[in-house]
Amino acid sequence: MVMTRKTRRLILIGTVGAILATAIGLVLFALSGQITLYKTPSEIVEQPMPEGRRLRIGGLVEVGSVVRKDGGQVDFKVTDTANAVSVTYIGLLPDLFKEGQGVVAEGRLDQAGLFHADTVLAKHDERYMPKEVVDALKARGVWIEGQPGGPTPSAKN
Repeated sequence: MVMTRKTRRLILIGTVGAILATAIGLVLFALSGQITLYKTPSEIVEQPMPEGRRLRIGGLVEVGSVVRKDGGQVDFKVTDTANAVSVTYIGLLPDLFKEGQGVVAEGRLDQAGLFHADTVLAKHDERYMPKEVVDALKARGVWIEGQPGGPTPSAKN
């Protein structure tokens, strides 16, 4: 059977397309384990994440929740004023970390819903806080524009 020029071109295009689709699929599969989702405390409470999934959570350090323990362990709660997630962290905290201030923690949830952070970033205003956290705080009336520290932790709804 003699192949026409058009048939050969279609076979070549199909082969290149299949190879390209396979390569893209393999790259996406390899990167899927490296993706870190960002969630607010309300999203975690309302839509529980699978145990062990790497996450970033952000919000405010709940006033009165910081407990310092032996060995450099610090337990605290991250809140978006509607819900809170308990966090445990071992290590040195940033200088800006304090109750009522913005924070982003990266780590994993356990079966009990405790978030084991391996990284904690303290945020002092909306320029450094994820947009989703600022929007959630503004929607609840907790965020005051132009205030140097941003949110007012005492203004809970």
